[in-house]
Amino acid sequence: MPYEENISKFKLLSPIPNPNKIICLAFNYADHAEEQGLQAPEDPVIVIKPRTTLTSTESDIVCPDFVSKLDYEVELAVIIGKNCKNVSVEDASKAVFGYMIFNDVSARDIQFKDKQFTRGKGFDTFAPCGPWITTSGEIQDAQNLKLTTKINGELRQNSSTSKMFIKIPEIISKISKVMTLEKGDIISTGTLAGVALNNPNVVFLKDGDKVEMKIEGLGILNNTIKFVKSD
Repeated sequence: MPYEENISKFKLLSPIPNPNKIICLAFNYADHAEEQGLQAPEDPVIVIKPRTTLTSTESDIVCPDFVSKLDYEVELAVIIGKNCKNVSVEDASKAVFGYMIFNDVSARDIQFKDKQFTRGKGFDTFAPCGPWITTSGEIQDAQNLKLTTKINGELRQNSSTSKMFIKIPEIISKISKVMTLEKGDIISTGTLAGVALNNPNVVFLKDGDKVEMKIEGLGILNNTIKFVKSD
């Protein structure tokens, strides 16, 4: 039986259901920073998502109906494989277990109302990831992978991890100087241009939209948007 048919019989869960930390970078692609009227920062600008945001491929991204500007962000997620603190740039790659696709879903209206990111990015199911973890040894160059987002089949984001402003070893090193990185921690390395925010040619996500995210060598992450009535 072909591999695709065999795996389709199963429900894939979030590859890491209970990490200690989910760390997301903001504005780490120069083109994304530029489209938001900003400059890519020299040091990581980070947001911590709760683990209750995690969900899997082929699941719904559930959004309460009081959110009016729901956005998508395809990102390469790095999975930390061992505890580390104050790790050097040269040794940072030794701390990487593997990689997966990560959608840093964001309620932009909440984000700008609050003047910070935590609530707008912290809703349950706002971190679809997977479809599985690809180990570091299976990826020849994580800094040269194509990333795309399609909404209902329409291409919205299309770039490469080579366009990251702060590269993966430096991200790990700089964050480890702030906090101890632990086995199973997820670091999502930022998104590229093409999000709905500040893009007059793109509409925000709507109920029933199909979100397809692909990163070269890592598979495809598929999710459906579901708006629900809030209590």
